[in-house]
Amino acid sequence: MIIRRGSNNDIPNIMQLISEVVPIMNASGNFQWDNTYPNAEVFENDITLNQLWVAEVTAKIAGVAAITTDQEQEYANVGWDMSETAIVTHRLAVSPQFRAMGIAAALLMQAEAEALRRGINILRIDTNANNQATQRLFPKLGYVYAGEIGLGFRPGLRFYCYEKRLSF
Repeated sequence: MIIRRGSNNDIPNIMQLISEVVPIMNASGNFQWDNTYPNAEVFENDITLNQLWVAEVTAKIAGVAAITTDQEQEYANVGWDMSETAIVTHRLAVSPQFRAMGIAAALLMQAEAEALRRGINILRIDTNANNQATQRLFPKLGYVYAGEIGLGFRPGLRFYCYEKRLSF
């Protein structure tokens, strides 16, 4: 597996991955994503901002994540200090063809590596309240559940917030 920054050339393969993931998410009651979000424009913006990472297995895009410092304002509702800079992982997805291979964990370890490289000791992430896979994964990687929020741009959905603090 190779973890590397995403490029515009990856967009068609990323969108194919998203088109495979969304129906599986929806079938399990997780409506965090749909046919409008995330879209190519969102990923193109991530690339422009140099914050999109992909996992490649046998020259195929197996997973994707945006590793950012973008915190949703609603994160304050779980008691997080929004003045603290944090590495925040968004748009984490793994192709169904590459499940159970540690792809999501590897992308989250890349987020940790980015935090260390940038001298940031806080990692944050949110996930849909119905996403059982991430709710199992995040604590295994040292993330601590912080609370539940709603997000203004995804009305009617509930999200669980997790945080990991690093010590240097």
